[in-house]
Amino acid sequence: MAGDPRLPSSSPDDGLEARLASVRTGIADAARAAGRSADDLTLIVVTKYHPASLVRALASLGVTDVGENRHQEAQSKAADLDDLGLTWHFVGQLQSKKARQVRRYAHVVQSLDRTSVVDAFAPTEAEPQPPVIDGFVQVNLTDDPGRGGVQPDDVEAMATRVLETGTIRLRGVMAVAPLDEEPRAAFARLRTISERVVALAPGATDISAGMSGDYADAVLEGATHLRIGTAITGNRPAAP
Repeated sequence: MAGDPRLPSSSPDDGLEARLASVRTGIADAARAAGRSADDLTLIVVTKYHPASLVRALASLGVTDVGENRHQEAQSKAADLDDLGLTWHFVGQLQSKKARQVRRYAHVVQSLDRTSVVDAFAPTEAEPQPPVIDGFVQVNLTDDPGRGGVQPDDVEAMATRVLETGTIRLRGVMAVAPLDEEPRAAFARLRTISERVVALAPGATDISAGMSGDYADAVLEGATHLRIGTAITGNRPAAP
């Protein structure tokens, strides 16, 4: 059977397939060490600053979930690659004024960390029945209030706000491990926070944690979604 003519005959980066295979093997090994199945984990490849051609190549290698940090870039790629049927995750800090635009292409918003952002997804007089998206409450695991994410003590209040919108399906929690702490210890704290959210919303069992350098620790602490960039895509290009 001939291949899909919309997909590239070769990767724009000769090492892409090997790096993806290596990460998939690493995820399988981590899942085995945790007594889990790799089939229960969702790999999200973060392609910030990389061209749409690289995302198309990833799709040809079986990648189905893609993460983006910047609205303008994400919007453009999603439009260019609409034929691929990818699931788009918005993982960067989101401005409330951009929320409705992001909803037009993103299936999942992983960075819900302010009431203004959550409220921007609520129904309005102009849009009384907006589409429902999936969402994660982003948790700040550091002592720096300037970092993105809700403080741990405020997670239940934010989760409640998400549930009240009626237009966001609460999936769980998301976090980035602090630079000055062992990743597994940070992810263990996130797991405890996740349990508190599940007590409030039994269906919100997902944990988005783990990036290129620490995804194995995240898997050991119950992560269900892994956001991996450079370990798969290679060095990130300069910002356009």
